[in-house]
Amino acid sequence: MSQLSRIFTLIVGFGGRELGLGGVLQVVQALTCSQWSTPTEQGLFQDGHVVVGGLFNLHYTPPDTANNFTQQSHYKACTGLENLPLQYIYAMVFAVEEINHSAALLPGVKLGYHIRDSCALHPWTTQAALALVAGDSASCELATPADYSAETSEEKGAASVPLIIGGASSNAAKILLGTLSPLSISYTASCPCLSDRHRYPTFFRTMASDIYQAQALAQLVLRFNWTWIGAVVANNDYGHVAVKVFQEQTQGKGVCLAFVETLQRETIVADAVRAARTIQASTARVILVFSWYTDVGHLFRQLQKINVTDRQFLASEAWSTSEVLLKDPDTSTVASGVVGVAIASQHIPGFDRFLRGLNPSLRPSDKFLQEFWEEEFGCSPSPPSSETSGDLNASLPPCSGAESLEGVQHPFTDTSHLRVTYNVYLAVYAAANALHSLLSCPIHNSPSGTSHCTSPKGIKTTELLQHLSKVNFTTPQGKHLYFRGADIPAMYDLINWQSGTDGTLQLVLIGAVAGFDLQLNESEIEWSAKYNQVPVSVCSESCPPGTRKANRKGEPLCCFDCIPCADGEISNTSGSLQCDRCPPEFWSNDGRTACVPRQLDFLSFNETLGVALTAVAVSGAVVTTAVFVVFLHYRHTPMVRANNSELSFLLLLSLKLCFLCSLVFIGRPSVWSCRFQQAAFGISFVLCVSCLQVKTIVVLAAFRSARPGAGALMKWFGPSQQRGSVCIFTCVQARVIICIVWLSLSPPVPQADLDVPGLQVTLECAMASVVGFSLVLGYIGLLACTCLLLAFLARKLPDNFNEAKLITFSMLIFCAVWVAFVPAYISSPGKYSVAVEIFAILASSYGLLFCIFAPKCFIILLRPEKNTKKHLMMR
Repeated sequence: MSQLSRIFTLIVGFGGRELGLGGVLQVVQALTCSQWSTPTEQGLFQDGHVVVGGLFNLHYTPPDTANNFTQQSHYKACTGLENLPLQYIYAMVFAVEEINHSAALLPGVKLGYHIRDSCALHPWTTQAALALVAGDSASCELATPADYSAETSEEKGAASVPLIIGGASSNAAKILLGTLSPLSISYTASCPCLSDRHRYPTFFRTMASDIYQAQALAQLVLRFNWTWIGAVVANNDYGHVAVKVFQEQTQGKGVCLAFVETLQRETIVADAVRAARTIQASTARVILVFSWYTDVGHLFRQLQKINVTDRQFLASEAWSTSEVLLKDPDTSTVASGVVGVAIASQHIPGFDRFLRGLNPSLRPSDKFLQEFWEEEFGCSPSPPSSETSGDLNASLPPCSGAESLEGVQHPFTDTSHLRVTYNVYLAVYAAANALHSLLSCPIHNSPSGTSHCTSPKGIKTTELLQHLSKVNFTTPQGKHLYFRGADIPAMYDLINWQSGTDGTLQLVLIGAVAGFDLQLNESEIEWSAKYNQVPVSVCSESCPPGTRKANRKGEPLCCFDCIPCADGEISNTSGSLQCDRCPPEFWSNDGRTACVPRQLDFLSFNETLGVALTAVAVSGAVVTTAVFVVFLHYRHTPMVRANNSELSFLLLLSLKLCFLCSLVFIGRPSVWSCRFQQAAFGISFVLCVSCLQVKTIVVLAAFRSARPGAGALMKWFGPSQQRGSVCIFTCVQARVIICIVWLSLSPPVPQADLDVPGLQVTLECAMASVVGFSLVLGYIGLLACTCLLLAFLARKLPDNFNEAKLITFSMLIFCAVWVAFVPAYISSPGKYSVAVEIFAILASSYGLLFCIFAPKCFIILLRPEKNTKKHLMMR
């Protein structure tokens, strides 16, 4: 076992602390030193005046490690060569060679590289980084990054580097920064936390922060009104931070996460099965996926097995451009229509020719290229040796030498869309420009006549850090680059997975993201084959106009019921949180979507009730007129003369007015009709009751005058006194005292009863003063009660035809009708209260007419033999 394993074990023991390289080296120096080693001794090395380190996840299959704590662990090499990381490696090599051939950048300084495989595992990453920053030395006197110098390295046989291109992920970058704190430029670490200059002052990156892609995906979700989203994320900072940022960007905008499933590389099969079942069971149709493409491949295969092909996936940059997924026939039905964010694509002139010109025969020490050659061509580019005698690849036949990458269609040689590859290229150029600024010797006119400048053999990491923070340059492709803290300006492409003519999936550019600005060409999007249109992903359909949202207890805000608005309330937009009440003059329509003017309703002559009441009133007036005519024709007969004909005619006139005044209550109320109807009602009934009261008094006076000493009593109740009494009783009511005061100060006015719910609102004569109306009714009631009492006292007076009995019965009916009128009037809604008042007028009028005049007309018309003075005088 290598001594590096022990060192790493001690470093892990300090996992809760952030050790600088000095602290690590103090631990290292306490041990017996041996040559640094990594899980794989393979690497790509080129010496130079300044050597830049590189860390790449070249292999993806980790070895089995048996940590039984009974013996020292042995770290085996990873397997499974990745094509794109191999391209990243040669992008770094190409950039270094391009810089070395440049006359403007680092003239006279040769740039070298030491590139190692970190296997995407943190122990491997840390050990590879230790080998880069400390050098392969057998001595315990190790050089720190801050004290780097090529001269020291040469003396000790080390090859330490002042700067590392890597790590290859956010977690790897944080582990390296928390333990070794090397000066590094990452090409894929995108965690927003790495922008913290207080915690990570030596970190830079050419990859944009995840904040920008999470923001872009959030804008897509909001743009297409997707409110019910599923999320599958890597079980690390990349996934968790992305989901957190996504939720922050959509907070308060009606977007909910139906579920969040995690994928972990060590348990990817079980995690993929669990996530696929969750997606199948969920009603969310849009799934947000933040994970590495190999993990997404496992997920898609599980979804294919259970036939879940109707989901719309939103892709993060980690897998949105994966050629492996695009060309996998098992996932094409699941993944069609994917919309995702991708690192902005760029072109590197000459890079395609460089890749296709690679050949192991020209690079015999390049183990990475040899491994790729063996996988691609199935032959061994180097003869078998003792080191490979036990290797499986030793059985491969030797290559003929005619093998070439010219014309080979392979992801490694595909340079049509360079994304992370270009980030690596930018990182190398950023490092070269910082070195160029550091190593340049400006002319200083110092007093001593000398100038101080740094040589390649005396580079200090702290100085290089200062120059790297200030780089501002333009690449050979014309791209302007500068750092804002640790970051560069964010640039993304928006891509869509569309079916090609050959049935395979291909990437189509549908928009771009610059910072927080999103530009999208919606017409170019091809959605999932199950939709062929913008999919709908909601927990509950948006509430239509006329309803409001009502949250379901214990469920997310996106899950709700749609409750119809109450009467008189509306909602005229979809998804309303509440209903708005209409103004008093308006009411909601049937759909509860708009306020419409209320319809005025009143007792009309055209409706059935109005026609019926009109017919009854007119009939009463006609009958009263007929009785008047009969009495007028038989005015000289004893029956008419014995019952005070003058008061009888006046009573018939008042009854006719009572019948006719009811017609004033029918029809559309107006200012004058409201005033006239109450005046006509009051005058008619007071006149009528006054006549009855005077008639009753006359009857009592006539019988009292027959007693001794009472002869002068009738002098006070002669015809003139009777007429005067009627006038006095009537004038008290007739606006002189009550009506005039009431109608002058607070008359009834036509007013709609807006307090009653409903589209139809009754237009009625509103009583501005209930006191005035009560006084009118009270005075009529007082006269009626007095008349009833007098008639009751005179009911048994000796006479063959005692009119007091008729008046008693008529007053009983009159009082009963108006006593019942009060509660019926109060409880009747709208226009029916007017109908109740009309009914009371007609009923009491008919009661008076029939009770008083029907018996007389019967005798006059049908029993004329009884219409004699002799018969009337009989006792």
